[in-house]
Amino acid sequence: MKKVLFLNFLIFFVWNLSAQKDSLQLGDRYAEDQIYASISYAQFFNQPKDISRSDFSYAISIGFIKDIVLNKRGNISVAFGIGYGFDFFNHELKVEEINNATVFSNSSILSSNIFKSHNLEFPFELRLRTSTARKYDFWRIYGGVKFLYNLSNQFEFVENTTNFRYQNVSSYNKFQYGLSLSAGYDEVNINFFYNLTPIFTNATISGVAIDSSILKFGLIFYIL
Repeated sequence: MKKVLFLNFLIFFVWNLSAQKDSLQLGDRYAEDQIYASISYAQFFNQPKDISRSDFSYAISIGFIKDIVLNKRGNISVAFGIGYGFDFFNHELKVEEINNATVFSNSSILSSNIFKSHNLEFPFELRLRTSTARKYDFWRIYGGVKFLYNLSNQFEFVENTTNFRYQNVSSYNKFQYGLSLSAGYDEVNINFFYNLTPIFTNATISGVAIDSSILKFGLIFYIL
């Protein structure tokens, strides 16, 4: 299913990019429909007091974004898109699914503790840039909101040489959103994402609410 979705995205991207190249010669007004790809260092924040920060973790995403120009020059626009994102975390929070309920604890004896998620992304941006219809190297700052829908999540850990794996735990928040910002020059730009929603719903550990969320920062590449 994921391969079929990715193939449909790719066909949609190529068709739109081809149409955009033809339209760039029509005048000053133009749009920057783009494929984007990002790689980021990722961390949990707002962790419970007894849970340490996650070890080295990362996130990658790829998608297509449609540009809607707001002025004649084309340097102010809004944009919306669709994409795919993958998150990989080494973390300390122990997550189990027992009798259709998610149970959280802190275990220092875990030799491995990994969290993976696959998400659909829906970015919405306000875009400011120094470009023109014939100037392809320019400064940009794009800020907005990114909405996420979780396709699947998996928590896996090793305890006393036994491997435990829980797929699509019931407390995982399927719908999330956060603030996004990218800025830079030409194709390579810095990128930030600050999740405004916790990744779990109705989650507690030792009677304390778990408000863990995700912060990402890295590089994003825009391809015309």
